[in-house]
Amino acid sequence: MSSANEEPVRAVIRKMPGAVVAFSGGVDSAVVLRLACEELGDRVVAVTATGVIYSRADLEQARAFAADLRVRHLEFPAGHFNQPQIRANSPERCYHCKSVLFGHLRSVAGSENLGGIIDGTNAGDAREYRPGLRAAREAGVISPLLRAGLTKPRVRALARSLGLAFWNRPSESCLATRIPYGEPLTPERLEQVRAGEDFLRELGYGTVRLRHHGPLARIEVAPSELPRLVAPPHRELILVRLSALGFRFVTSDIAGYQSGCFDGDA
Repeated sequence: MSSANEEPVRAVIRKMPGAVVAFSGGVDSAVVLRLACEELGDRVVAVTATGVIYSRADLEQARAFAADLRVRHLEFPAGHFNQPQIRANSPERCYHCKSVLFGHLRSVAGSENLGGIIDGTNAGDAREYRPGLRAAREAGVISPLLRAGLTKPRVRALARSLGLAFWNRPSESCLATRIPYGEPLTPERLEQVRAGEDFLRELGYGTVRLRHHGPLARIEVAPSELPRLVAPPHRELILVRLSALGFRFVTSDIAGYQSGCFDGDA
């Protein structure tokens, strides 16, 4: 039985002669890719950007899901550190990053003779600070979830009705969001964040962010998980691991996980 959320999304996709899907591997873009494949058949190409700022888990998820769908899946090495506007990590970083991605997707759409670009932006994203949405508008990207008015909970409900096993997987964002605006992005800082978050997930924390403040690592987890974060044995294990990664100080944020916590500085 189809979800009530499903048909409005399909209706947007159905009007296109073909599509390049900006596919991160997350729930939103996976829903869009699945429905695009069903509506447009072999006139779909999925493209996933790769680079040090992206989660390896998302890339693995993208590869596996695209293989299950048997859709053509291209990987695009974004070369973020070749872009001074991205390295500088200004509040407009996401705009510059998405401009590079959508420029590549436009080239793919042209060479493959497809109708355009679609992505997984949902209606909730439009209410937050997302400079990348301006890049999407400039590139003529179509966002079926946004046009259908679906917020994240409704997208998850749709993903569940479609049988996506990872419908409730915690949301991810690029690792650059862990570093305050104005602090330059470096491969070393991003690798510290990646390794630290990987370790915290190995300890069983689901939603987790490691905010990089130079010598200080600030950990955000769900408020319900704070007690075990700061108690033995996790406290000692985390201190040892993050010290080995180069952090002199380690703290937990008692406010818990906050999406876009640096956006107030934009």
